[in-house]
Amino acid sequence: LSPGAKMGCFTFIKVMMILFNLAIFLSGGTLLGVGIWVKVDGESFLQIFGALSSSILSVVNVAYLLIVIGAILLVIGFLGCYGAQKESKCLLMMFFSVVLIIFIAEVAAAVVALVFTGLAETLLTGLVTPLLKEKYGVDATFTEIWNVTMSEVHCCGLNNYTDFNNSYFYEKYHSYPKQCCDLREPCNSTLAAETAVEGIATSCHPHPCGCLLQGCFRQILEEIRTNAGVAGGVAAGIAALEIAAMAVSMYLYCRLDEK
Repeated sequence: LSPGAKMGCFTFIKVMMILFNLAIFLSGGTLLGVGIWVKVDGESFLQIFGALSSSILSVVNVAYLLIVIGAILLVIGFLGCYGAQKESKCLLMMFFSVVLIIFIAEVAAAVVALVFTGLAETLLTGLVTPLLKEKYGVDATFTEIWNVTMSEVHCCGLNNYTDFNNSYFYEKYHSYPKQCCDLREPCNSTLAAETAVEGIATSCHPHPCGCLLQGCFRQILEEIRTNAGVAGGVAAGIAALEIAAMAVSMYLYCRLDEK
């Protein structure tokens, strides 16, 4: 290519880099703002988005998650946009390094998720089950979130109805949540066990892990597996964008030496 053509290519890629990272920066600011809103006024968030938001909130603290993701996107967008605009080798290298670290972390997380699913279940059980025993029936918001989740997902507890053994709720009412007995009351251990067995026999064969009124973790995991193709496609798309962003930033970085 002639010097003019090379300069025109450099300028085009530079402008695309600026616009792409400006979009990332604005997206990060939006997520950060939503995260702060959820943290400050979570009740209005639940009222607007309903059962879906309740199910999500039962698994992760969506406010902190949005704040962290938003902050990361803000940093990436700023480094890429400002670095390309000012043609700063330092900022471009920082952008490349941050995206590379995130890419490596995502690959590592995917490997861990595939290889250590059982470990993830063990860790969640150790974290969530004590909360169910202590806060279900005590904290109104926590209780409502789990009630909506169990009703919408058709599950009981994290693993099964025994997660509520020796819990505040069971000690007070001598009953499991009615969702564990397909809304039949009083929901004692006999009825809860029979309901779980009925679910396996009538609606779960040949996939008992996803059966009616089993643990919410298994139900959610089954949904993830069912939609693995979509999730994999999204993950592949994100990975491709990250690789493209690293390639463009490195191209600009190297071309600056020639200018």
